Amino acid sequence: MEDARKIILRKIEQSDATAVLAAFRSHPDMKRQGDVSTIDEAHRYISQFTESKSMVAWVIDLDGRAVGLVGLASDPENRSAWFFYWMGAQYRGQGWTSIAARTVANWALSEGGFERLELGYRVNNPSSATVAQSAGFLPEGLERSKFLITGKRIDVVTCGRLPSDPWPQGPSFEILTR
Repeated sequence: MEDARKIILRKIEQSDATAVLAAFRSHPDMKRQGDVSTIDEAHRYISQFTESKSMVAWVIDLDGRAVGLVGLASDPENRSAWFFYWMGAQYRGQGWTSIAARTVANWALSEGGFERLELGYRVNNPSSATVAQSAGFLPEGLERSKFLITGKRIDVVTCGRLPSDPWPQGPSFEILTR
């Protein structure tokens, strides 16, 4: 039996506020992605993407509902961007974040006009490492004791991706860039 669910990537909208709030409430680790604990904070979180020229985000849209996000915080002068992603806890483990990250990174380094993408993931977050690798990011260094999380210092692996790096193979989602 074929999976009838439809997943696309589309720009985040204010109408996604309820879904964003649900995702941020889905797991304590979402606190690392921003401060969203009320519907007003969800609207403010979304505004940073809808009202900014330097930040853009696509939601991972499952049958019309935002379940995750992939975004870019751009540095236009250097044609580079900080790359980030998250997925609501109940939708993790499906491989959708990896596919979405690969799709957005491929777009950013081709049609998007970027020449460098950067990201960092905590060494205690193997799922994020898998997403970064699936999206073609290469490790470039280690930021020792970067974050203080529940009283422990955590290292962060920094990664980059250039247009000249090997492009990752695998499925992609339809990406709506308008």
